[in-house]
Amino acid sequence: METIGEKTTTTAPPVAELHLHIEGTLQPELIFSLAERNGIDLPYQDIDELREKYEFRDLQSFLDLYYANMAVLQTEQDFTDMTCDYLKRAAAGGVRHAEIMMDPQAHVSRGVALETCVNGVAKALATSNEDFGVSTLLIAAFLRDMPEDSALDVLEQLLDMNAPIAGIGLDSAEVGNPPSKFQRLYQRAGEAGLRRIAHAGEEGPASYITEALDILHVERIDHGIRCMEDTEVVQRLVAEQVPLTVCPLSNVRLRAVDKLEDHPLPEMLAIGLNVSVNSDDPAYFGGYVDDNYQQLVKVHGFSVPEQATLAANSIRSSFASDERKAELLEEVTQWVKESLPPQ
Repeated sequence: METIGEKTTTTAPPVAELHLHIEGTLQPELIFSLAERNGIDLPYQDIDELREKYEFRDLQSFLDLYYANMAVLQTEQDFTDMTCDYLKRAAAGGVRHAEIMMDPQAHVSRGVALETCVNGVAKALATSNEDFGVSTLLIAAFLRDMPEDSALDVLEQLLDMNAPIAGIGLDSAEVGNPPSKFQRLYQRAGEAGLRRIAHAGEEGPASYITEALDILHVERIDHGIRCMEDTEVVQRLVAEQVPLTVCPLSNVRLRAVDKLEDHPLPEMLAIGLNVSVNSDDPAYFGGYVDDNYQQLVKVHGFSVPEQATLAANSIRSSFASDERKAELLEEVTQWVKESLPPQ
């Protein structure tokens, strides 16, 4: 909550969410519900025991739980239910456009057909605007700790089935898996006319950001906070206005940043980096987009104009149509008028 003059605002601005892993929206309640539906025995006695495991030492300790919980996703309906749950919650928190990453390799590798996971998510996205007021795009994210040939094989299958994907991304364990490992994958995606993004500079060094831009030719960097360790990288990102999809609560929960007070986002915004606020894996990291905004206001005192800048950055950095961007930017302008006290 933020108090401005005599006016109090408790709502986050209308935003585009650009860094969201749909598997990371699996709430404990849904995990248990799907396990029961599919006859799966979970290694947790109850929801409380599962929640106790949400204290992570680092990225890998999170990934271990993240992949284990995916076992409950078996049918198209499971993927549809998970996606609808996210869209409903995101819409309530001000998300008006979402570019949703899904990890197809993680499902294929455990015996779930590619069509099952893609069609299940796509079914919910097909009517997301009508059902939830959220326009959406689907991005196939590839696992950087798996071989590039595996990613290429899955990408070709996605293209052959004419999957409704707008682009590709790169996620999972970053350290030791530089962007350059996936040069052929991104070249193929470019040939297919797909948009390209990649995680870089979360746990990996700032040089990974440069690799993602120069070798993979990405249009957007997911995370990117370690750019602050390299002045030349920062200067380039500012000059080129490369979008950085920052996830503050995620960074704290995964120990990339010790505490929110230490997060570089305020400085990143102040020096002119093109940053936006996103939730990453909200079921695991203690917050959706609006929760991230509320904590930033509480801890860093972000003003209404600063929040509006972050929101506008998210919209302009999206792959939405120009018409949709104009609509959403107007919503941000209206939110500012309603949030500031009368002059």
